[in-house]
Amino acid sequence: MKRHLNTLFVTLEGAYLRKDGAAVEVRHEGESKLRVPLHNLDGIACFGWDISCSASLMSACAEAKVSLSFHTPHGKFLASSNGFTSGNILLRREQYRRADHEPAALAIAANMIAAKLANTRHVLMRAARDHGGKCADRAFALTQASDFLAVRIGLVARATTLDTLRGIEGDSAAAYFAAFPHLMTNHDPEICIAGRTRRPPLDPVNALLSFFYVLLMHDCRSALESCGLDAQCGFLHRDRPGRPSLALDLMEEFRAYLADRTALSLINRQQITIGDFEMKENGAVLLKDESRKKVLTAWQERKQDEINHPFLDEKTTIGLLPHLQARLLARHLRGDLDAYPAFLAK
Repeated sequence: MKRHLNTLFVTLEGAYLRKDGAAVEVRHEGESKLRVPLHNLDGIACFGWDISCSASLMSACAEAKVSLSFHTPHGKFLASSNGFTSGNILLRREQYRRADHEPAALAIAANMIAAKLANTRHVLMRAARDHGGKCADRAFALTQASDFLAVRIGLVARATTLDTLRGIEGDSAAAYFAAFPHLMTNHDPEICIAGRTRRPPLDPVNALLSFFYVLLMHDCRSALESCGLDAQCGFLHRDRPGRPSLALDLMEEFRAYLADRTALSLINRQQITIGDFEMKENGAVLLKDESRKKVLTAWQERKQDEINHPFLDEKTTIGLLPHLQARLLARHLRGDLDAYPAFLAK
Protein backbone atom coordinates (compact mmCIF):
# COMPACT_ATOMS: atom_id res chain seq x y z
CA MET A 1 0.00 0.00 0.00
CA LYS A 2 1.39 3.37 -0.93
CA ARG A 3 1.78 5.73 2.00
CA HIS A 4 0.03 9.08 1.61
CA LEU A 5 2.63 11.65 0.66
CA ASN A 6 2.27 15.35 0.04
CA THR A 7 2.66 17.54 -3.01
CA LEU A 8 4.92 20.59 -3.06
CA PHE A 9 3.28 23.51 -4.89
CA VAL A 10 5.66 26.25 -6.06
CA THR A 11 4.05 29.54 -7.08
CA LEU A 12 6.92 31.99 -6.52
CA GLU A 13 7.98 33.55 -9.84
CA GLY A 14 11.74 33.39 -10.34
CA ALA A 15 12.11 30.39 -8.04
CA TYR A 16 14.86 27.87 -8.78
CA LEU A 17 14.56 24.30 -7.55
CA ARG A 18 17.70 22.28 -6.95
CA LYS A 19 18.77 19.02 -5.36
CA ASP A 20 20.39 19.47 -1.96
CA GLY A 21 21.52 16.09 -0.70
CA ALA A 22 18.37 13.99 -0.37
CA ALA A 23 16.12 17.05 -0.43
CA VAL A 24 14.71 19.61 -2.83
CA GLU A 25 15.65 23.20 -2.10
CA VAL A 26 13.67 26.19 -3.38
CA ARG A 27 15.85 29.26 -3.91
CA HIS A 28 14.86 32.78 -4.90
CA GLU A 29 17.20 35.67 -5.63
CA GLY A 30 20.10 33.76 -4.11
CA GLU A 31 18.30 32.91 -0.85
CA SER A 32 17.02 29.54 0.33
CA LYS A 33 13.27 29.74 0.86
CA LEU A 34 12.38 26.11 1.58
CA ARG A 35 13.97 22.70 1.89
CA VAL A 36 11.92 19.49 1.83
CA PRO A 37 13.19 15.86 1.87
CA LEU A 38 12.28 14.12 -1.37
CA HIS A 39 11.03 11.05 0.50
CA ASN A 40 8.32 13.27 2.03
CA LEU A 41 6.97 14.16 -1.41
CA ASP A 42 4.80 12.44 -3.96
CA GLY A 43 4.80 15.30 -6.45
CA ILE A 44 6.11 18.78 -7.23
CA ALA A 45 3.81 21.12 -9.16
CA CYS A 46 5.17 24.46 -10.38
CA PHE A 47 2.77 27.29 -11.27
CA GLY A 48 4.47 30.21 -13.01
CA TRP A 49 6.23 31.46 -16.13
CA ASP A 50 9.69 31.77 -14.59
CA ILE A 51 10.21 28.72 -12.38
CA SER A 52 13.09 26.41 -13.23
CA CYS A 53 14.92 23.46 -11.77
CA SER A 54 18.27 21.71 -12.05
CA ALA A 55 18.94 18.59 -14.10
CA SER A 56 20.15 16.82 -10.96
CA LEU A 57 16.77 17.46 -9.27
CA MET A 58 14.90 16.16 -12.31
CA SER A 59 17.00 13.00 -12.18
CA ALA A 60 16.46 12.60 -8.44
CA CYS A 61 12.69 13.05 -8.84
CA ALA A 62 12.56 10.42 -11.57
CA GLU A 63 14.54 7.98 -9.44
CA ALA A 64 12.39 8.63 -6.36
CA LYS A 65 9.17 8.44 -8.45
CA VAL A 66 8.26 12.03 -7.52
CA SER A 67 6.19 13.61 -10.31
CA LEU A 68 7.47 17.00 -11.47
CA SER A 69 5.07 19.13 -13.53
CA PHE A 70 4.96 22.69 -14.83
CA HIS A 71 1.84 24.84 -15.26
CA THR A 72 0.95 28.40 -16.17
CA PRO A 73 0.21 30.70 -13.20
CA HIS A 74 -3.49 29.95 -13.71
CA GLY A 75 -3.18 26.17 -13.77
CA LYS A 76 -2.91 25.18 -17.45
CA PHE A 77 -0.65 22.15 -17.78
CA LEU A 78 2.53 22.84 -19.77
CA ALA A 79 4.92 19.91 -19.33
CA SER A 80 6.18 17.25 -16.95
CA SER A 81 9.56 15.71 -16.33
CA ASN A 82 9.77 11.92 -16.30
CA GLY A 83 12.52 9.35 -16.23
CA PHE A 84 12.50 5.95 -17.90
CA THR A 85 9.03 4.41 -18.00
CA SER A 86 8.71 2.00 -15.12
CA GLY A 87 6.14 -0.61 -14.29
CA ASN A 88 5.26 -4.06 -15.48
CA ILE A 89 5.27 -4.20 -19.29
CA LEU A 90 2.70 -6.99 -19.11
CA LEU A 91 0.36 -4.68 -17.22
CA ARG A 92 0.68 -1.97 -19.85
CA ARG A 93 0.23 -4.41 -22.71
CA GLU A 94 -3.03 -5.56 -21.10
CA GLN A 95 -4.06 -1.91 -20.65
CA TYR A 96 -3.51 -1.26 -24.36
CA ARG A 97 -5.42 -4.40 -25.34
CA ARG A 98 -8.43 -3.41 -23.23
CA ALA A 99 -8.34 0.15 -24.57
CA ASP A 100 -8.38 -1.13 -28.16
CA HIS A 101 -11.26 -3.55 -27.49
CA GLU A 102 -14.45 -1.48 -27.09
CA PRO A 103 -16.46 -3.94 -24.96
CA ALA A 104 -13.58 -4.24 -22.50
CA ALA A 105 -12.98 -0.48 -22.44
CA LEU A 106 -16.72 0.13 -22.04
CA ALA A 107 -16.91 -2.15 -18.98
CA ILE A 108 -14.26 -0.10 -17.16
CA ALA A 109 -15.46 3.30 -18.38
CA ALA A 110 -19.09 2.54 -17.45
CA ASN A 111 -18.10 1.81 -13.85
CA MET A 112 -16.17 5.10 -13.71
CA ILE A 113 -19.09 7.13 -15.10
CA ALA A 114 -21.67 5.39 -12.92
CA ALA A 115 -19.53 6.28 -9.91
CA LYS A 116 -19.14 9.86 -11.14
CA LEU A 117 -22.91 10.30 -11.45
CA ALA A 118 -23.52 8.66 -8.07
CA ASN A 119 -20.95 10.91 -6.40
CA THR A 120 -22.45 13.94 -8.12
CA ARG A 121 -25.90 12.96 -6.83
CA HIS A 122 -24.37 12.63 -3.37
CA VAL A 123 -23.27 16.29 -3.53
CA LEU A 124 -26.69 17.42 -4.78
CA MET A 125 -28.67 15.43 -2.22
CA ARG A 126 -26.44 16.53 0.63
CA ALA A 127 -26.97 20.19 -0.31
CA ALA A 128 -30.72 19.66 -0.67
CA ARG A 129 -30.80 18.13 2.80
CA ASP A 130 -28.59 20.78 4.43
CA HIS A 131 -30.11 23.87 2.81
CA GLY A 132 -33.52 22.77 1.59
CA GLY A 133 -35.31 23.75 4.77
CA LYS A 134 -34.23 27.35 4.28
CA CYS A 135 -35.28 27.54 0.64
CA ALA A 136 -37.88 25.27 -0.93
CA ASP A 137 -37.02 26.41 -4.48
CA ARG A 138 -33.38 25.49 -3.95
CA ALA A 139 -34.30 22.05 -2.59
CA PHE A 140 -36.65 21.41 -5.51
CA ALA A 141 -34.04 22.30 -8.14
CA LEU A 142 -31.38 20.14 -6.48
CA THR A 143 -33.76 17.21 -6.06
CA GLN A 144 -34.87 17.49 -9.67
CA ALA A 145 -31.26 17.38 -10.89
CA SER A 146 -30.56 14.45 -8.57
CA ASP A 147 -33.52 12.52 -9.99
CA PHE A 148 -32.31 13.24 -13.53
CA LEU A 149 -28.90 11.76 -12.66
CA ALA A 150 -30.54 8.70 -11.08
CA VAL A 151 -32.19 7.90 -14.41
CA ARG A 152 -28.89 8.43 -16.23
CA ILE A 153 -27.14 5.97 -13.89
CA GLY A 154 -29.61 3.34 -15.05
CA LEU A 155 -28.85 4.21 -18.67
CA VAL A 156 -25.11 3.77 -18.06
CA ALA A 157 -25.66 0.10 -17.23
CA ARG A 158 -27.43 -0.37 -20.59
CA ALA A 159 -24.93 1.55 -22.75
CA THR A 160 -23.57 -0.63 -25.56
CA THR A 161 -20.99 1.77 -27.04
CA LEU A 162 -18.50 4.30 -25.72
CA ASP A 163 -20.17 7.05 -27.76
CA THR A 164 -23.47 6.31 -26.03
CA LEU A 165 -21.71 6.46 -22.66
CA ARG A 166 -20.10 9.78 -23.56
CA GLY A 167 -23.52 11.14 -24.50
CA ILE A 168 -24.99 10.09 -21.15
CA GLU A 169 -22.09 11.71 -19.31
CA GLY A 170 -22.44 14.91 -21.33
CA ASP A 171 -26.19 15.22 -20.65
CA SER A 172 -25.60 14.56 -16.96
CA ALA A 173 -22.86 17.18 -16.72
CA ALA A 174 -25.10 19.77 -18.37
CA ALA A 175 -27.92 19.06 -15.88
CA TYR A 176 -25.52 19.18 -12.94
CA PHE A 177 -23.99 22.53 -13.89
CA ALA A 178 -27.45 23.96 -14.57
CA ALA A 179 -28.24 23.19 -10.92
CA PHE A 180 -24.80 24.28 -9.65
CA PRO A 181 -25.92 27.83 -8.67
CA HIS A 182 -28.32 26.24 -6.18
CA LEU A 183 -25.35 24.66 -4.40
CA MET A 184 -24.00 28.11 -3.57
CA THR A 185 -25.30 29.83 -0.45
CA ASN A 186 -23.14 32.91 -0.98
CA HIS A 187 -25.54 35.31 -2.67
CA ASP A 188 -22.89 37.68 -4.06
CA PRO A 189 -24.18 38.35 -7.60
CA GLU A 190 -20.62 38.65 -8.89
CA ILE A 191 -19.75 35.10 -7.77
CA CYS A 192 -21.79 33.30 -10.37
CA ILE A 193 -21.81 30.47 -12.89
CA ALA A 194 -23.91 30.04 -16.02
CA GLY A 195 -22.98 26.55 -17.14
CA ARG A 196 -19.51 25.10 -17.54
CA THR A 197 -17.03 27.23 -19.49
CA ARG A 198 -13.31 26.63 -19.95
CA ARG A 199 -10.38 27.64 -22.14
CA PRO A 200 -10.90 30.28 -20.88
CA PRO A 201 -13.28 30.23 -17.89
CA LEU A 202 -15.73 33.12 -18.19
CA ASP A 203 -16.81 33.58 -14.58
CA PRO A 204 -15.24 33.27 -11.10
CA VAL A 205 -16.77 29.89 -10.28
CA ASN A 206 -15.53 28.31 -13.50
CA ALA A 207 -12.09 29.80 -12.90
CA LEU A 208 -11.97 28.19 -9.46
CA LEU A 209 -13.26 24.84 -10.73
CA SER A 210 -10.76 24.78 -13.60
CA PHE A 211 -7.89 25.37 -11.19
CA PHE A 212 -9.04 22.54 -8.92
CA TYR A 213 -9.44 20.20 -11.91
CA VAL A 214 -5.81 20.84 -12.89
CA LEU A 215 -4.71 19.91 -9.36
CA LEU A 216 -6.87 16.79 -9.42
CA MET A 217 -5.53 15.75 -12.83
CA HIS A 218 -1.97 16.12 -11.52
CA ASP A 219 -2.75 13.81 -8.59
CA CYS A 220 -4.47 11.21 -10.79
CA ARG A 221 -1.66 11.20 -13.34
CA SER A 222 0.92 10.76 -10.60
CA ALA A 223 -1.10 7.91 -9.06
CA LEU A 224 -1.41 6.02 -12.36
CA GLU A 225 2.24 6.38 -13.28
CA SER A 226 3.33 5.30 -9.80
CA CYS A 227 1.72 1.88 -10.21
CA GLY A 228 2.96 1.23 -13.74
CA LEU A 229 -0.04 2.31 -15.84
CA ASP A 230 0.19 4.56 -18.91
CA ALA A 231 -1.66 7.76 -17.99
CA GLN A 232 -2.11 8.68 -21.67
CA CYS A 233 -4.01 5.53 -22.68
CA GLY A 234 -7.60 5.89 -21.49
CA PHE A 235 -10.79 3.91 -21.80
CA LEU A 236 -13.37 6.73 -22.00
CA HIS A 237 -11.42 9.76 -23.23
CA ARG A 238 -10.10 9.40 -26.75
CA ASP A 239 -6.38 9.28 -27.41
CA ARG A 240 -4.86 12.64 -28.26
CA PRO A 241 -1.14 13.53 -28.33
CA GLY A 242 -0.13 15.08 -25.03
CA ARG A 243 -3.44 14.36 -23.28
CA PRO A 244 -3.36 12.12 -20.17
CA SER A 245 -6.58 10.34 -21.14
CA LEU A 246 -6.50 7.72 -18.37
CA ALA A 247 -5.88 10.44 -15.76
CA LEU A 248 -8.95 12.25 -17.12
CA ASP A 249 -10.90 8.97 -16.88
CA LEU A 250 -9.88 8.41 -13.27
CA MET A 251 -10.55 11.95 -12.11
CA GLU A 252 -14.20 11.68 -13.21
CA GLU A 253 -14.84 9.74 -10.00
CA PHE A 254 -13.51 12.62 -7.88
CA ARG A 255 -14.62 15.81 -9.66
CA ALA A 256 -17.76 16.45 -7.60
CA TYR A 257 -16.65 14.73 -4.40
CA LEU A 258 -13.23 16.36 -4.08
CA ALA A 259 -12.83 19.34 -6.42
CA ASP A 260 -16.38 20.74 -6.54
CA ARG A 261 -17.03 20.32 -2.82
CA THR A 262 -13.77 22.10 -1.96
CA ALA A 263 -14.64 24.94 -4.33
CA LEU A 264 -18.14 25.25 -2.87
CA SER A 265 -16.77 25.31 0.64
CA LEU A 266 -14.49 28.25 -0.21
CA ILE A 267 -17.34 30.12 -1.91
CA ASN A 268 -20.04 29.47 0.67
CA ARG A 269 -17.77 30.39 3.58
CA GLN A 270 -16.77 33.54 1.69
CA GLN A 271 -13.12 32.55 1.89
CA ILE A 272 -13.03 33.32 -1.83
CA THR A 273 -14.63 36.57 -3.02
CA ILE A 274 -14.76 38.55 -6.24
CA GLY A 275 -11.59 40.33 -5.13
CA ASP A 276 -9.66 37.08 -5.61
CA PHE A 277 -10.16 37.18 -9.39
CA GLU A 278 -8.94 39.30 -12.26
CA MET A 279 -10.90 39.98 -15.43
CA LYS A 280 -9.12 39.97 -18.80
CA GLU A 281 -10.05 41.98 -21.88
CA ASN A 282 -11.04 38.82 -23.76
CA GLY A 283 -13.60 37.96 -21.05
CA ALA A 284 -11.45 35.37 -19.27
CA VAL A 285 -11.65 35.28 -15.47
CA LEU A 286 -8.55 34.07 -13.61
CA LEU A 287 -7.44 33.62 -10.03
CA LYS A 288 -4.99 36.20 -8.73
CA ASP A 289 -1.52 35.08 -7.63
CA GLU A 290 -2.13 35.46 -3.89
CA SER A 291 -5.51 33.80 -4.17
CA ARG A 292 -3.99 30.69 -5.76
CA LYS A 293 -1.96 30.16 -2.60
CA LYS A 294 -5.15 30.30 -0.53
CA VAL A 295 -6.79 27.76 -2.83
CA LEU A 296 -3.77 25.44 -2.68
CA THR A 297 -3.88 25.51 1.12
CA ALA A 298 -7.57 24.54 1.11
CA TRP A 299 -6.83 21.73 -1.35
CA GLN A 300 -4.11 20.28 0.85
CA GLU A 301 -6.28 20.51 3.95
CA ARG A 302 -9.16 18.73 2.20
CA LYS A 303 -6.83 15.92 1.15
CA GLN A 304 -5.91 15.29 4.79
CA ASP A 305 -9.51 14.47 5.77
CA GLU A 306 -10.06 10.80 6.59
CA ILE A 307 -12.79 8.50 5.30
CA ASN A 308 -13.47 4.78 5.22
CA HIS A 309 -12.79 3.40 1.75
CA PRO A 310 -16.07 1.78 0.60
CA PHE A 311 -14.46 -1.17 -1.21
CA LEU A 312 -11.36 -1.84 0.90
CA ASP A 313 -13.18 -1.07 4.17
CA GLU A 314 -10.06 0.66 5.47
CA LYS A 315 -9.57 4.16 6.84
CA THR A 316 -7.60 6.42 4.50
CA THR A 317 -7.02 10.06 3.70
CA ILE A 318 -8.93 11.58 0.81
CA GLY A 319 -5.64 12.53 -0.85
CA LEU A 320 -4.72 8.87 -1.13
CA LEU A 321 -7.92 7.91 -3.00
CA PRO A 322 -6.48 8.35 -6.53
CA HIS A 323 -3.55 6.09 -5.58
CA LEU A 324 -5.86 3.43 -4.16
CA GLN A 325 -8.13 3.53 -7.20
CA ALA A 326 -5.15 3.34 -9.57
CA ARG A 327 -3.99 0.21 -7.80
CA LEU A 328 -7.45 -1.31 -7.91
CA LEU A 329 -7.53 -0.64 -11.65
CA ALA A 330 -4.13 -2.31 -12.04
CA ARG A 331 -5.36 -5.32 -10.06
CA HIS A 332 -8.38 -5.60 -12.35
CA LEU A 333 -6.20 -5.45 -15.46
CA ARG A 334 -3.96 -8.18 -14.04
CA GLY A 335 -7.02 -10.38 -13.50
CA ASP A 336 -7.06 -10.21 -9.69
CA LEU A 337 -10.49 -8.50 -9.69
CA ASP A 338 -13.41 -9.44 -11.94
CA ALA A 339 -14.41 -5.78 -12.39
CA TYR A 340 -12.98 -2.37 -11.61
CA PRO A 341 -14.52 -1.13 -8.32
CA ALA A 342 -14.86 2.62 -8.92
CA PHE A 343 -14.95 4.96 -5.92
CA LEU A 344 -18.41 5.60 -4.47
CA ALA A 345 -18.78 8.26 -1.80
CA LYS A 346 -20.89 7.55 1.25
